[in-house]
Amino acid sequence: MAREIPRTTTGSDWGKADFAAIYDRPDPRAYFSVLQPLDYQVPHHGQAVFRMLTDALRRLPPDTSRSTSPQVLDLCCSYGVNAALLNHRLDLGDLYAHYTGLPGEDRLTAHQLADEDKAFYAEQRRPDAVRVVGLDAAPRAVGYARAVGLLDDGFAEDLETGAPTPALRDAVGGTDLITVTGGVGYIGAPTFDRLLDCMSAPPWVAAFVLRTVSYAPVAAVLERAGLVTEQVPGRTFRQRRFADGGEREGVFTALAGRGLDTEGLEEDGFYHADLYLSRPAADVAAVPLERLLPV
Repeated sequence: MAREIPRTTTGSDWGKADFAAIYDRPDPRAYFSVLQPLDYQVPHHGQAVFRMLTDALRRLPPDTSRSTSPQVLDLCCSYGVNAALLNHRLDLGDLYAHYTGLPGEDRLTAHQLADEDKAFYAEQRRPDAVRVVGLDAAPRAVGYARAVGLLDDGFAEDLETGAPTPALRDAVGGTDLITVTGGVGYIGAPTFDRLLDCMSAPPWVAAFVLRTVSYAPVAAVLERAGLVTEQVPGRTFRQRRFADGGEREGVFTALAGRGLDTEGLEEDGFYHADLYLSRPAADVAAVPLERLLPV
């Protein structure tokens, strides 16, 4: 399969490479074939963190507002990558191999690939899988993730500009954990505000946020809902390599504008993300962050 070269944009997003062409295809093959050479890896980091958090939610004292099995809402879910890693005996390398390295895979139609993927993921399903609802503005990506069983429910809605549909409101009402790996910047405070308004109790929120983006507006929304936001100290998480020199230069300029140093971080040629976790104050007091996430 020929790889598409990402087009570098100019504007308020610091010249970030534009991958819009791969985010809403009928299937994920272009997504993985374009991102693999850039060593896109943040879902790998999310896999470990989100599993620790869902395990911790299961251990919380009984609460009438929580189900015995956590429900996850994955924002900017695309083709269900985070759900695939959370709920299946697979890692990110397995997904790259599955979508880019199988003989004859290019000859399958999207419908044929979906049929194969449905069986593939069912075979790898973990017995402790949790319910995952996905939200993304890309309807074909969400549809694929639902069709192959990665998402229990999925919605292609843009909450930055409009209110959630009644179906989405119903689906996310019992959410225990909101996850996002790199989508903050494309989505922000309006999306979180509208989602929290749908929920019966404030959920935990785990967000990997590129250092080029301020998380303060989202944290302010979460605080108004009764959530305390903490940043995991002492480390960052690689997202992917810079697509080209222009993108690298734009990132360095954006970080300088935020007063952030790149030494030992973006100087390695990768985007770096911070990890933020927001929880109700009682949960923060009961289990300190360093014990909850020994990362």
